[in-house]
Amino acid sequence: MAQVQRMSRLMVKTLRDDPADAETLNHKLLVRAGYVRRNSAGIWTWLPLGKKVLDNISRVVREEMDAIGAQEVLLPALLPKEPYEASSRWEEYGDLLFRLKDRKGGEYLLGPTHEEIFTLIVKDQVASYKDLPVMLYQIQTKYRDEARPRSGVLRGREFQMKDSYSFDTTDEGLAESYALHRAAYQKIFARLGLDYRIVSAVSGAMGGSASEEFLAPAAAGEDTFVDCPSCDYAANTEAVTFALKPVDGSGVGPVEELDTPDTPTIETLAAHLGVPASATLKNLLVKVDGEIVAVGVPGNREVDLGKLGEHLAPAVVELVTAEDFEGRGDLVRGYVGPQGLEKVRYIADPRVAPGTAWITGANKVNTHAKNVVAGRDFEVDDYLDVVVVEEGDPCPKCGTGLKLDRAIEIGHIFQLGRKYADTFQLDVLGQQGKPVRVTMGSYGIGVSRAVAALAEQSADEQGLCWPKEIAPADVHVVAAGKALQTELALDVSEKLRAAGVRVLVDDRAGVSPGVKFTDAELIGVPKILVAGRRSAEGVLELKDRRTGEREELTVDEAIARLAAE
Repeated sequence: MAQVQRMSRLMVKTLRDDPADAETLNHKLLVRAGYVRRNSAGIWTWLPLGKKVLDNISRVVREEMDAIGAQEVLLPALLPKEPYEASSRWEEYGDLLFRLKDRKGGEYLLGPTHEEIFTLIVKDQVASYKDLPVMLYQIQTKYRDEARPRSGVLRGREFQMKDSYSFDTTDEGLAESYALHRAAYQKIFARLGLDYRIVSAVSGAMGGSASEEFLAPAAAGEDTFVDCPSCDYAANTEAVTFALKPVDGSGVGPVEELDTPDTPTIETLAAHLGVPASATLKNLLVKVDGEIVAVGVPGNREVDLGKLGEHLAPAVVELVTAEDFEGRGDLVRGYVGPQGLEKVRYIADPRVAPGTAWITGANKVNTHAKNVVAGRDFEVDDYLDVVVVEEGDPCPKCGTGLKLDRAIEIGHIFQLGRKYADTFQLDVLGQQGKPVRVTMGSYGIGVSRAVAALAEQSADEQGLCWPKEIAPADVHVVAAGKALQTELALDVSEKLRAAGVRVLVDDRAGVSPGVKFTDAELIGVPKILVAGRRSAEGVLELKDRRTGEREELTVDEAIARLAAE
């Protein structure tokens, strides 16, 4: 329902200067324009204008979810420990969980996501294949105890999220539910006016198999993704793969030890031998659930610990310390080589393919070895993509050099499969009269993150610049100052409201026209209608906030134009 919001009565306080702690554009502008205020680290209050934007995004999400037949529910945010303990996520989430106890000592958490609880609801409500498929969703506050909440509402401890879940009896049914959500997400983000990419991703603590992220390119983005300029390949860097390509190493000579004093790093070794770092093999030692594991990558590449952790989840991965070398004669710090390691699992990146020859540690102080061939002189227990992806790495699909970009994750969809159904024994009676295990999908949209992403993508030097679909108003009417101008502004505002146009009118007394115009630019409503110098003639100036185009219109023309848009 259209309404008139009068700034003389609206709780909005704009700021001329950026907040001292603000680093990202969305943080600066959402605070300066009076949309949000910080309560404490990662916890934000949504003021009237901000709440309208948040609600408009929720409305678009709700409309498109309803359109695919999903049903809205609302689950509690305060959840018992037991379901998350059963799924192992009570431990896997680690410090990210907000944990608390009631007065009787019962343990609870504040929900970061709700797969377990939705599974139990369906287990309670659904008994037969005839009741499926079903898709359920909610728009709710989530909680994660971020170690370093930052970037305004982009990375908070408390945030708004839409999470939905599909339940099917077959993998084909899951694929259909996944496709429905994927298409709905495309419609949602198009309506919101977001520039986005759909990229391959990893499932992480969510579990499951097929996984895609919806990323909004932005300088403030915390995700890095790759994009191929020659084909349609795009992926989160953690999901980029490199094909294992064995080579013929039969012509490589025998292993030869080299005297390499004071060369414990790749840089010092390459300089001493006069070889490129790419000719050396770097062996990083980590602990996986307390056991020492060696990870081999070319010397000119770095190990992506996040990627390694995703591959090995739910195991805990951490770097070794000096104490871990004590009592291990086969582990010589700075001179580790895969040949001769005792009872150490060896993981290698696919670039360390069978037949490739390397210069690497000889497991002796001040000594390296050359002509060390993978598959001849040492065996690889597991090949995993673990290097940090770099600009120019070959596209897995066509071979063209990849491009790197920063982005904000605004959505993530997963084919979970039967992970949670197995945990909670979610079965229904099948067509043949026998129990059938249900398969699931999980689909999330960051509602409050979408506000930040839109602010990052659409703002200009003057301030915010919202797409109409989610702006707090359709038009910002500005009374330049005099009584006649204020009277005309209020009259036009009421006529616009009657025509179905949402109006924000600046009728503040004692505020200069310059301040009002600056605030109108900062607040970012798509259209600005000014009752100014020609008010006595019934002529107004209409400005497009994004393009800056201006034109003079009569009152009737302005109302007709804005009502038609």
